[in-house]
Amino acid sequence: MEFPEEVLAHIFSYLSLWDRYSSSRVCKAWAQTMTVPSVWHYTEVRCESGTKDCGLQHFSHLLRMVKHLKITVCQLKEVASRDMAVRVLNQAAEKDNRLRKLCVSCTGDFPLFYSGEDILRSINGVLLNKTSSLSLCEVDFREMPFTLSDQLIQNVAHQSPKLRKLYINNQTLVCNVTTDTIQELLASCPQLCVLGVFYASLSETVLSVLLSPGRAPFQLLELFCERSDKYVPCISNEFWGALRERHPSLVVNITLNHTLPARKFLKILQPQMPVRDLELITYTYLVPEIHFVTANYGPLLEKLVLQTTSSAELNSALMDFAACCARLREVHCYCVVSQSVIQAFLSSCPLLWRYTLKTRKEPHPWTCTVLK
Repeated sequence: MEFPEEVLAHIFSYLSLWDRYSSSRVCKAWAQTMTVPSVWHYTEVRCESGTKDCGLQHFSHLLRMVKHLKITVCQLKEVASRDMAVRVLNQAAEKDNRLRKLCVSCTGDFPLFYSGEDILRSINGVLLNKTSSLSLCEVDFREMPFTLSDQLIQNVAHQSPKLRKLYINNQTLVCNVTTDTIQELLASCPQLCVLGVFYASLSETVLSVLLSPGRAPFQLLELFCERSDKYVPCISNEFWGALRERHPSLVVNITLNHTLPARKFLKILQPQMPVRDLELITYTYLVPEIHFVTANYGPLLEKLVLQTTSSAELNSALMDFAACCARLREVHCYCVVSQSVIQAFLSSCPLLWRYTLKTRKEPHPWTCTVLK
């Protein structure tokens, strides 16, 4: 049975690079179909040791057709894996490339003191390639755990004036991207509508760029808060109110890391902040924070993650919270709660589809429950 070329191309587009290589060797028709541009619109290249170059050498001339490229660098202790990632980046950004979305993800064990300089240098090289027609619309570095520099983000901004989504909230130990760079980014990319960033890289002066009358609607701020935020001024409730009025569809996803002093939580979280997803990753007493979240974010909140300590007060606060959050889709509480808490979420949150609520301790990692 012979499949039409467009059907084969659609099937091949779901295959890994290595599986595409294997399929291209089946027959001439399949090899020819593998050159159809739609096969390459979304491509993930998993750079792993022992995968015989993942078919990279065979398909190097086709990588310029990739529109959405995801590079997953596995087993970072293997230098060959990182070298392969660098080659993929360079080939995807050659002259007449079609690359519009770039995601770099790193998994596996990291070598001691490895800071990702070879990969970061390659990304910079791609952005500064004068023979390339590169103009990215989306960049996602959330799973690339290397310290990002001002220069790299400035290169992204200058090379991609049509940028719409940028995620640099990669949860490294150090945030080196300054407020001046983010302000320059917002000014250089007027269509930017989604930004994932460290809270320390923001200020009211930076975000005031979004208040200008001609600014395109802004949709999402993803914020990561950690130890350095204890030194920075917090964005005021009045400013969040102004930002919310200017961009009514704006939502905020925010993570407060355990390295942030607990006293800072309710200074960063403000009533007018339009929080949709909230993660409080700490080990401290969070009952006042949960009461605050219930009072201010209940109607909007879709996801809550807590890492805290068990108590009867916590159980009571969570039941009150469940009663106010009709839009909640996920709740994950990494401490023991009562059965009445579980029942409160099941009965009060009709959109709930996934939760981690345990009545007794389990071996790490705790498994979540998925509702059909």
